Amino acid sequence: MSKLAVIGAGSWGTTFAKVLADGGAEVSLWARRSELAEEINTSHRNGDYLPGVNLPLAITASAEISEVLEGASQVYLSVPSQMLRANLNEWAKLIPENALVVSLMKGVEKDTGLRMSQVIAEVGIDASRIVIVSGPNLALEIAAEEPAAAVAASSFLEAAKQVASASSNSYLTTFTNTDVIGTEFGGILKNLIAVAIGIVNGVGYGQNTKASIMTRGLSEISRFAVAYGAKPTTMIGLAGLGDLIATSESPLSRNHKAGEMLGKGYSKKEVLARLSQTAEGLGSVSTVLELARAKGISMPIVEQVELVIEGKMSPRDIAPHLTHETEEPQGE
Repeated sequence: MSKLAVIGAGSWGTTFAKVLADGGAEVSLWARRSELAEEINTSHRNGDYLPGVNLPLAITASAEISEVLEGASQVYLSVPSQMLRANLNEWAKLIPENALVVSLMKGVEKDTGLRMSQVIAEVGIDASRIVIVSGPNLALEIAAEEPAAAVAASSFLEAAKQVASASSNSYLTTFTNTDVIGTEFGGILKNLIAVAIGIVNGVGYGQNTKASIMTRGLSEISRFAVAYGAKPTTMIGLAGLGDLIATSESPLSRNHKAGEMLGKGYSKKEVLARLSQTAEGLGSVSTVLELARAKGISMPIVEQVELVIEGKMSPRDIAPHLTHETEEPQGE
């Protein structure tokens, strides 16, 4: 297999580099800090983000982006979503002309409300080369080689198949679909419900409350995604329900952890200061609600999350019975 590149040596970027290498590829990994690249190359570890995990010898790291991108047939992007446009404006000219560009990110751009595939397209990458990878993929579990599944989505099925082939190995199976909108929104929107679940967990509520919020939350995010062109079936697949389940309950989830701290009374500023990595859900709430209002979509649970984040509602008051929906929609 030809060289594959992964941009971003955080927990998920490094994990995905491992996935690709364990699938048989030679992988070049870009690290923002040269000392991290040196650690990966010499000890085959990333102690800051994947403590205790041995990385394959097929992974080489560099802080030089041109070196990482040179000759790559597939380029996997794992940077904070709000930094993507600025990074691509700088790097796009270095991406090989026919390379597939794969988003591993789950966020929307604050100023524009655009999904990551749309941002990639706006910097000049043709849609036929853009692929999204999503699913119930907690980095530390996959790095530990616990069995899992993901989905690669592209409007061009052959591109999705190439990425699925590269990112499947003995412990991760990657499936394909052509619903880019649903796959991306599934990954974005479940973060908001995961924050809500974290909040009620921090408050101390039990499984009934969490199950109610998870199921009614799935209904909310499904309505949103379908209104923007997603296929309903995608939202009950790996990128929707699967990712929602994994992210909502796991202590490994940054969004769940952020919500839990909010539920315990920490302010947004305190939560951000205590998190070692970005919780995309905190930054996406307001943008998603703006998009929902543009389509006339009701998202009462997500609205409650925003109120808690802003300190305008007590965490104890977040609950499904406060959504003012008395009838459960059929078929959701």
